[in-house]
Amino acid sequence: MAFLADALSRVKPSATIAVSQKARELKAQGRDVIGLGAGEPDFDTPDNIKQAAIDAIRRGETKYPPVSGIQPLREAIADKFKRENKLDYDWRQTIVGTGGKQILFNAFMATLNPGDEVVIPAPYWVSYPEMVALCGGNAVFAETRLEDGFKLKPEALEKAITPRTKWLVMNSPSNPSGAAYTGEELKGIAEVILRNPHVWVLTDDMYEHLTYGDFTYRTIAEVEPRLYERTLTMNGVSKAYAMTGWRIGYAAGPIELIKAMDMIQGQQTSGAATICQWAAVEALTGPQDFIARNKAIFQGRRDLVVSMLNQAKGINCPVPEGAFYVYPSCAGTIGKKAPSGKVIENDADFVSELLEAEGVAVVHGSAFGLGPNFRISYATSEEQLEEACKRIQRFTAELR
Repeated sequence: MAFLADALSRVKPSATIAVSQKARELKAQGRDVIGLGAGEPDFDTPDNIKQAAIDAIRRGETKYPPVSGIQPLREAIADKFKRENKLDYDWRQTIVGTGGKQILFNAFMATLNPGDEVVIPAPYWVSYPEMVALCGGNAVFAETRLEDGFKLKPEALEKAITPRTKWLVMNSPSNPSGAAYTGEELKGIAEVILRNPHVWVLTDDMYEHLTYGDFTYRTIAEVEPRLYERTLTMNGVSKAYAMTGWRIGYAAGPIELIKAMDMIQGQQTSGAATICQWAAVEALTGPQDFIARNKAIFQGRRDLVVSMLNQAKGINCPVPEGAFYVYPSCAGTIGKKAPSGKVIENDADFVSELLEAEGVAVVHGSAFGLGPNFRISYATSEEQLEEACKRIQRFTAELR
């Protein structure tokens, strides 16, 4: 349609949203479908956070907020970075957006010129390259390997950097792989960035509180203070606090970048919903004990899913360090015939045939830039996960 902007031809719809929608449609038709596509916790938002929102409404905190966020929230964000990440930010160096997506989009919009490049390790969250494209930049993918736990190696990063590179996007723990970087691994990445002074780091720490076992979480500006002036550290309340629908993301970074992002947001959405911001103040400053409880439940689910998937014929599922996803390889199923008679030629065929034959909805790995894999979100009950894994085992056993 000639009326629409050329920019739309550069982007694709979100594959994760598409899978969830397909699962909903099949359920509406009466099919028994287990949807494992959505990336949101199945836990409810804690009561103290909900109460903070109710109290804010009763106090009349219902007017337009400042574009960058209410001061109590921005101060709570600066305190969080100091307390948990050993990063010193003045509250004026912080910004609040309607979810992490807006923070990322505004950062790209504020910094990318046509032809600028953004290095994104693959597999990647589906929205990164589309945001880069909408903002006029070019995504450059640095591949990772299953054998390395899907973590970016310094030499792969070095190869991906050119004189046009503006950003490296780091997401740890990762969506879709669950891979999380140790301090030592981040040091290796930081060394490459230090050798390339024109490259900045956008670190997406949304799953920070969801790491398992004795893993110690670190973020890149904490590990390498010399990158402080070239790092935008992004986070939010969506995952750890089970607040996906409240739409609050935040970041901290160099003041000039924050001011530029504020200017864009001022012409776009203005400030995030005031009531949600007061709820986020309570999330960051109130009791944190439920995080450990939820994390223990997630770890049990992870261990169940990894164990059962590794018993499925042709599937190889590494153990992720964090988030609530697994990213198994289905390479052992390629070339085989599904119950429908169709030959599975790639991961998209695998997930399509799995949905058709067994009613299990997962996301194909090529949507995240690396296959043949698929992503399962284990942010649902153990009963559902166990049943889904049994169906996957049955499906792979029937391939010929």
